[in-house]
Amino acid sequence: MSIAVLTEEARDDLLARGYSRRQLGRIGALLGAGAVLSQFSNPAQAQSQAAKALIGGTRIGANECWTGPLAPGAQAGAAIVAEGNRYNTAEAYTALMDAVSKVENVPVDRILAWAGSGPPLARTVLAFCSPERGVVTGDPTFETVWGMAAATKTKLSKVPLTADYRHDVKAMLAADPTASFFYICTPNNPTGTVTPLADVEWLVANKPAGSVVVVDEAYLHFSEAPSAVKLAVTRDDVLILRTFSKLFGMAGMRLGLTIGHPDLQKKLMMYDRAPDLSVTAVACGTASITQADLIKARRAEMIAVREETLAHLKKRKIAYIPGSEANMFMIDWKKLSPDEKHTKKMQNAFLAENVQIGRAWDIYPSVSRVSVGSKEDMQKFCAALDKILTA
Repeated sequence: MSIAVLTEEARDDLLARGYSRRQLGRIGALLGAGAVLSQFSNPAQAQSQAAKALIGGTRIGANECWTGPLAPGAQAGAAIVAEGNRYNTAEAYTALMDAVSKVENVPVDRILAWAGSGPPLARTVLAFCSPERGVVTGDPTFETVWGMAAATKTKLSKVPLTADYRHDVKAMLAADPTASFFYICTPNNPTGTVTPLADVEWLVANKPAGSVVVVDEAYLHFSEAPSAVKLAVTRDDVLILRTFSKLFGMAGMRLGLTIGHPDLQKKLMMYDRAPDLSVTAVACGTASITQADLIKARRAEMIAVREETLAHLKKRKIAYIPGSEANMFMIDWKKLSPDEKHTKKMQNAFLAENVQIGRAWDIYPSVSRVSVGSKEDMQKFCAALDKILTA
């Protein structure tokens, strides 16, 4: 596959950033193979679970919502199925943009919808990096950017989180003062912890000229922390990612958003084809995003169940990373075994009890991520834990 797979606009953009024609050929081959962007934006691949979904069991390993879409969203999605014979995608898309604009107080021209937030995140390395200017992320964090940096041979700097599990923005800037973009996931996956808006603002104010700050707010609706969306409205160098996959219970329906300056959106659209959107997902998302009271109630339900579960861990003297404001937390098993591979053993032990928990990240080899499910899910998790501990 050759450079021909890239549009003329994309080729000119890459050449202007310092890529050679040989490097363009490699990027064209990656895109032409049809594997790279789809691989790193696929939800199952992104979660990198150790096993296939445990159908019929307690599935608390992939940060899915414990239930389906909010009722008004499900009703809107079902209703539009009857119009599936019509080409009404444009009208549905416009309604979504209008709803997002009203809820977020964002101009419509700064909003773009995608099939989840994975596809635009997978494009960020291609859109913003160069041979000389790489990307900086926290560690641990969501890994799509890592995979794309490796695939495109882009410089990647990983910076450990602070002692209280925030993104260390000053250390991130020091790690690569000439980076092309900085990625902040808040609340962070896998720790669930929030990086204060003041820290994001500091990074935006002090980053190198021409670089971009990408703020992934996939889990923001589970938290009451303020959004960085105002920065994406007033500046041309901040991009916000949102998804309907988490609190809105639409992971399988695939709907996400980017919020930012039209020039940033245009750069994302230069690579790979335009997103395919399901009109059912769009209708569901449009009806869901305006449901402030239902969003608040679902958030409160998750928080109550999460805190009950953490209280049980504390009672059993099981260590966990504190401060999660999302539908996940991380358990540290190192006191149970000196074996750093104990996380895999614990995964298997829970599977034997028909409970599927998450995995570890390399920087925290003794720590497993656990998603917060329903009250019943977490009761089954606690019962399985008690059985494992007494075995």
